[in-house]
Amino acid sequence: MPTAPAPRPALVGDELTLTYGGSPVVHDVSIALQAGAVTALLGPNGSGKSTVLRALARLHPLRSGEVRLTDGAGERRTDLLAAKELARSLTLFTQSRSAPQGLSVRDVVAFGRHPHRRRFAGLDDADRAAIDHAMRLTGISDFAGRAVGELSGGEMQRVWLASCLAQDTAIVLLDEPTNHLDLRYQIETLDLVRELAEVHGAAVGIVLHDLDHAARIADQVVLLQSGRVHAAGTAAEVLTSSHLSDVYEIPIDVTADLGGRLRIEARSRRSAPVVAPA
Repeated sequence: MPTAPAPRPALVGDELTLTYGGSPVVHDVSIALQAGAVTALLGPNGSGKSTVLRALARLHPLRSGEVRLTDGAGERRTDLLAAKELARSLTLFTQSRSAPQGLSVRDVVAFGRHPHRRRFAGLDDADRAAIDHAMRLTGISDFAGRAVGELSGGEMQRVWLASCLAQDTAIVLLDEPTNHLDLRYQIETLDLVRELAEVHGAAVGIVLHDLDHAARIADQVVLLQSGRVHAAGTAAEVLTSSHLSDVYEIPIDVTADLGGRLRIEARSRRSAPVVAPA
């Protein structure tokens, strides 16, 4: 039988060098997000994870390198696309959004439909269906009519995530989406990330701090240290005791349970192993 062709990357960052205040903070980092797969960016604070993600979304300027998107129109450099055209292909969830006042939850989720609407046009049936679907996925349908000013931080986090999902793009970028969520919604969000890839075929790039979360959902991992790629490959190839101990500068044990799921523990200098850094 002929071998099936390898999936083509949906979004590629090629040899990205990024700066803050004129000083390089990310050095020649390359990353490829594939349709139907979750790629996790890991590394200590200051390693450049979120900066790389923002560059992929065209929210951080490139000193050098390029970002290319592949879709039905072929492969194109993202810096040559109109903002609305890019927003129909790619969405980014970030931590830095403030809650708008005087709007309902549904109003905020509807923001995600802006790239699909004609100027001054109201919501159509496709918009309303996408909004309802995004609210169901994120578990916020029951308080769709509430004012966002009444919500907790974790609830507002889910509202913004729903707004990103309502954008209905083939590429989804997520910057620490489990922060500020209690345990139930952390797990539900991780399950949702897997569903986006497996069921909807999205190319997902996600920044995480929690190594166990990465082991749970990632197909591919890019491990960063001081703005450079320390290791990249499958989760099993990258999430090793050697790689993680080097990058986090603490002894870290990695084992696999009977089902093949990786278990990651950092060894305290004073006691038995503790859960790996979150």
